[in-house]
Amino acid sequence: MITRLNAWVARALLAVAAILAFLTCFLVCADVIGRVAFNHPVKGTPEIVSFSIVVICFLQAPFAIRSGGMINVTAVTSLLPPGMQRALEVFGCLLGVAFFSLLCWGSYEPALHAWTSNEFEGEGALRVPVWPARYIVIVGTFLAALNYLLIALERLRAAPGTAIEHDNGAGHH
Repeated sequence: MITRLNAWVARALLAVAAILAFLTCFLVCADVIGRVAFNHPVKGTPEIVSFSIVVICFLQAPFAIRSGGMINVTAVTSLLPPGMQRALEVFGCLLGVAFFSLLCWGSYEPALHAWTSNEFEGEGALRVPVWPARYIVIVGTFLAALNYLLIALERLRAAPGTAIEHDNGAGHH
């Protein structure tokens, strides 16, 4: 149940990130055309793009982890027996849980401060509120840690000697 819900949420966040990336491309193109052709760039483009990059990265993280899309160097581990491979993958997942949990925990105070102080990025024509990106970092890191935990539990429950598979976002093997 939680695995399916998690897979659905990860795919939904990936779709939102893809749409945001697509729209950001149009904004950058409009800014370049406006700057070169009319000597009039789109105001606020640097602020919006920097905001969008953070949001896109953290919205994609849960799907990337769940689908096995994170960097995985197998030059040495592929030479090891399957049991050792599984143990190292579980250990790597637990490190991922620790890393993203610390990021989530460390992002709470800055997000709360951004909300309560009404923090903005940029000056002049366009000021972008910072709090949405900061809360998206919290959501993204929480879901990233959850995905690493779910993968670790799946690997621990798998029968010894079975091949390691990734679900590619489908939510099942």
